[in-house]
Amino acid sequence: MIPGEWRRPGVMYPNKHIWHVSYPIFLSLLAQNIINVTDTAFLGRVGEVELGASAMGGLYYICIFTIAFGFSTGSQIIIGRRNGERNYEAIGPVVTQGISFLMILAALIFLFSRLMAGNMMRFLISSDVIWEATMEFLEWRTVGFFFSFANVMFRAFFVGITRTKVLTWNAVLMALINVWLDYLLIFGHAGFPRMGIRGAAIASVIAEGASVVFFLIYICLTVDRKKYGLSRFRSFDIALLKQVLGTSVFMMLQQFVSMSTFLLFFIVVERLGQRELAIANIIRSIYIVMFIPVSALATTTNTLVSNIIGEGKMSQVVPLIRRTALISVGVMVCFSTLLCLFSHAVLSVYTNDASLIADSRPSLYVIAATTLVCSVATIVFNGLSGTGNTRPAFMLELGVLVVYTLFIYVVGVQLRQPVHICYLCELIYFTGLLTGCVLYFRFASWEKKRI
Repeated sequence: MIPGEWRRPGVMYPNKHIWHVSYPIFLSLLAQNIINVTDTAFLGRVGEVELGASAMGGLYYICIFTIAFGFSTGSQIIIGRRNGERNYEAIGPVVTQGISFLMILAALIFLFSRLMAGNMMRFLISSDVIWEATMEFLEWRTVGFFFSFANVMFRAFFVGITRTKVLTWNAVLMALINVWLDYLLIFGHAGFPRMGIRGAAIASVIAEGASVVFFLIYICLTVDRKKYGLSRFRSFDIALLKQVLGTSVFMMLQQFVSMSTFLLFFIVVERLGQRELAIANIIRSIYIVMFIPVSALATTTNTLVSNIIGEGKMSQVVPLIRRTALISVGVMVCFSTLLCLFSHAVLSVYTNDASLIADSRPSLYVIAATTLVCSVATIVFNGLSGTGNTRPAFMLELGVLVVYTLFIYVVGVQLRQPVHICYLCELIYFTGLLTGCVLYFRFASWEKKRI
């Protein structure tokens, strides 16, 4: 539960507590995304083929990963609800059953990737050299499913009980290991062979494996396992899994469909040319980094909304979402302004090619504007998911993604517009998402959901 000093009369989870929960998540996401920035920056100095292939292979990996992430987000909502109810012993079984389920899922997806990924990517990628480099990347990267799927459940546990500082320590460890191994394996330093894109994949897998070991040691040493029902592993509980999936399945579908349409964006851009794909990957990396504060606040919103409802304080949900959205947009105004003022310096992190920097700048400005709308839309959407109304949230996003897909098809395929025009689809997406969420909170009976 939340200590009493974090409350003011009439206000649950005031701004100080929102920051208290959010900033470790922010730091953990920042450290984790050093992995993405490092891979992109290093491979950008290997070549445009490797840069483009890492984008396509990375997006394939993320599309699959988001299925597990969606499951863990649904689990996190239930963990937060039980934490708010002070029913702590019911939390552990959600975690252990979730890890068991995700390990089975990881094995099935790994096998599927080994058998089918080559044909799928061959269909999606028109360039032979980019396809070959992508498959070299995926040969090793898909091993990471086993580690990353376990990691998301540990993350759901700590976020759900609002004990988030450990996420920072874990992510720093991952980032340090990945950066060090990237340097050694991509370029072949300290006696290691020069592996290029394959080295980037191996480094990421090892970093994810180290993360799992860290979480296990930390839980054994610091967590009251009896209190949270983690002291013993129960047999596979189909009834509990069905309950978790009842909340998670729409989060899983939502995450997968959302990332699949982002993969579609890169498929369209890849057909515009090798240079355009390189630009899109650089901007994607910057976009992800820019999204970190919003993502941290969104995760906090999700779990605090679930905790509030668990405590029976339904009237505090919308005020919490509103206050968090104001914090989010304030932060992103500062970040977007700095990005525009120092665009050349930011782009120089990824490439020393002057023409590639110049060609990337218009897309960077589009993303800077998009993050302002995104900063509010993402908070409100995660607040809606935190209420447990994951099915309406999925249907809402699905409708918005249809418009997104139509836009990128017309602009990228039919009109063959440059990358920065294609990136306007992100602005359309978040505007539609925000509009739909506001209408749902205003007119739907979202308070009646029980999990």
